[in-house]
Amino acid sequence: MNTIFAQRRARLLEMKTLRERYVPADQTVCCPSCGEESHRRDVARNLDVCPRCGHHFPIGAYYRLSTVLDSGTFRELNAKYPAGDPLTFPSYREKLEKAQRKTGLGEAAVTAVGAIGGVRCVVGVMDSRFLMGSMSAAVGEKLTRAVEYAAKAKLPLIFFCASGGARMQEGILSLMQMAKTSAALERFARTGRVYLSVLTDPTTGGVTASFASLGDIILAEPGALIGFAGPRVIQQTIGQTLPEGFQRAEFQMEHGFVDAVVPRAQMRDTLSRLLRIHTQGGRT
Repeated sequence: MNTIFAQRRARLLEMKTLRERYVPADQTVCCPSCGEESHRRDVARNLDVCPRCGHHFPIGAYYRLSTVLDSGTFRELNAKYPAGDPLTFPSYREKLEKAQRKTGLGEAAVTAVGAIGGVRCVVGVMDSRFLMGSMSAAVGEKLTRAVEYAAKAKLPLIFFCASGGARMQEGILSLMQMAKTSAALERFARTGRVYLSVLTDPTTGGVTASFASLGDIILAEPGALIGFAGPRVIQQTIGQTLPEGFQRAEFQMEHGFVDAVVPRAQMRDTLSRLLRIHTQGGRT
C-alpha cells in the first residue's frame, strides 16, 4: 500500500505542462463522439477535449485538480484512506487491488484543500477510472470528512462528481453514504458557505440522488450523462422512445436541473468568478 500512496502523490506531477510535453506527438486517439482521429498531444493540450468536436474525455482526479487549482496550493486531505471489503464479497478484494494498481489511487475519490483564483476552498474529485467512480463506504467517508473540514475551516466547497452509482459489493453500507453525505451538506449549509457541484460524465445512481444534486450552484461539463437510472433502463421500463440527448448536460440545463454547462477550458475561470462572488469578492 505504501507504494500505491507514493504513486498517488507522484500523480500530482501530472500537471498540464508536463502532460503536454511528454505525450508522444506521433500517437493518435479516436474520438468516440465524432469518430475522427487527432494527435494525442493535441488532445492533451486541449485538456483532453477533442479539438474537432469538443467531446470531453474522462480525466484522472489529480489531473483535474491540476486544471483548476492555483499552482503550489494543493494539499491532499485524508490521503491514507483506502477502500475496504466490509462484506468480504467474493473477488472484490482482487478488483480493488487491480483498480489501485491501474490508477495509483487508494479509492475512487481524492479530496484536497487549495486555492482557485486566490480563494481558498476544499475540492473533492471522483475518478471514474476506479471501478467507474462507484460510491463505497470509504468514498462516502472521504467526501463527508471533506465537507466537515470545509465547515470547520469556513471554506467554500466544490465537488466534481463522476459515478456509476453505489458500489454493489458493499451493499447497504454503500447506500448509507447517500444519507451521510447529504446530512453533512445540510450541516455545511448552516455555515453560509457556498457548495458548488460539478457534474461530469457520467453522474448517475446514488451519487446523483444525493450530494451531486445538492449544490447551491450545479454546473456540468458538455455532453455529461446525468441521471439516476440510465436511459436504456428507462426506455426499456416505460416502453417509449426517449427524446434525443435525454439526460445529457444540455438537456438537463434546458429543463432546469443544471444551472450552466461549462466547457473544461472555462471551468477554472468560472469557478474562480463564482467563488469571488460568494466570498463577497474577498480572498480567504
